[in-house]
Amino acid sequence: MNISFRKISGYTISICITSTLIACAGDPMESGLDPYAPMVFKEGVTTMPLNPPNPGTLIPFYVSETTIFKFAVDTDSISIGKDGVTRYIVVMTNPSGEKQAQYEGIRCDSFQWRLYGTLENNVWRENPLSSWRAIPTVVPNRYQAALAQGAFCNFTSQEKNMATIQKSLNPNNFTGGTQPSNSFGIIAN
Repeated sequence: MNISFRKISGYTISICITSTLIACAGDPMESGLDPYAPMVFKEGVTTMPLNPPNPGTLIPFYVSETTIFKFAVDTDSISIGKDGVTRYIVVMTNPSGEKQAQYEGIRCDSFQWRLYGTLENNVWRENPLSSWRAIPTVVPNRYQAALAQGAFCNFTSQEKNMATIQKSLNPNNFTGGTQPSNSFGIIAN
């Protein structure tokens, strides 16, 4: 009986050690992966649009009382990237009626924007100096802030529902001229 007790104890100890090792292998602190560590942003591939903005899908949006420009976003161009970037074409019209179209992206998590390229002579030209920049909030032409606060972001998260973005861009509902809010215009406290 002593020999069979030793065998059973040996098996039990072996099972306990094996179970402990398996459990430790899944522990993020043991594996070196901290689940609470900030994620490193990795941007996906961005391709320039193939066509100029579609006049039929341009929706004007309010930016501020002090701007002299008019702004519109091409709703057909809006793409909600899995990398957390919402990409879009914006059309700016100066007081003399001249227009400029740009292809840009907004990151809600860091409240940044990036200029990917501009439309020149009906051809998209990539911006070779493109980099992420903080979205300005206290300048008259703060259109990136208006889009982020009024439609593309839900506080610091990317709005992932295209129908919600389209509804938010409706000129009767648009809240982009206010403090940071989600896509329904609810202001963060």
